[in-house]
Amino acid sequence: MDVRQYLDSTYLKTAEQAGLTLAKNKEVVVNAIQEAIDNNFKLIMIRPEFVKLAKQMIKEASSKVTVGTVIDFPKGDNSIEFKLAEATKAIKDKVDDLDFVLDYEAFKRGEIDLVKDQVLACTRLGLENNKIVKWIIEIAALDNAQIIQLSALIKNIVVANFKENEYEHVFVKSSTGFYPTKDGKPNGATFEAVKIMLENSCPLPVKAAGGVRTYEEAMEMIKLGVKRIGTSSAKAIVNGEVSQSEY
Repeated sequence: MDVRQYLDSTYLKTAEQAGLTLAKNKEVVVNAIQEAIDNNFKLIMIRPEFVKLAKQMIKEASSKVTVGTVIDFPKGDNSIEFKLAEATKAIKDKVDDLDFVLDYEAFKRGEIDLVKDQVLACTRLGLENNKIVKWIIEIAALDNAQIIQLSALIKNIVVANFKENEYEHVFVKSSTGFYPTKDGKPNGATFEAVKIMLENSCPLPVKAAGGVRTYEEAMEMIKLGVKRIGTSSAKAIVNGEVSQSEY
């Protein structure tokens, strides 16, 4: 088992968030893409404006690394039309994976039909264009009951509306890594939450994003049953090092 093929190596900060100039932040992105190529990670996860750059670098390197991007990131509170437009642009740029941020606050307000509509419409767009779709539910903003409900909601929509051979292409994903938590609480994947997601999203696969920083933690997540791990510590994980990264 090659742990690298579970790793979505991730860099999603804007220049402002990173405290860098636009040019310096682009350098970080280029380095992250090159690192993914050099280490043969499964995927490089970057912001939408860098998808074309990543695809070009990967093509020039004759690499098999795939490219993912985030949609309506990080809050997920824009309209379905916004999500579809941003995803359509990424599809035109030849992205491989679309990681949508679900409107988890709308879900918490009880606006279930809105959430169902966005899951159906955006999943259909992705699958019709042969893309992997992942739904970020932001577990740090949810209690365990809500994690159960939201994982099951996504599963039920996919099972009711798409073919069985498409289920493996629609993930339930834990976190953005950008949700502000208090008192040192984790804003990424936890073993407890991932177990809940796995139990309630099956047969859909699960992506554990954020908080996985060591080889041992990655292996434990894989043993639980996750199919992808989103991390900015991919190289440290592969090298058996302990990363200080917050994601």
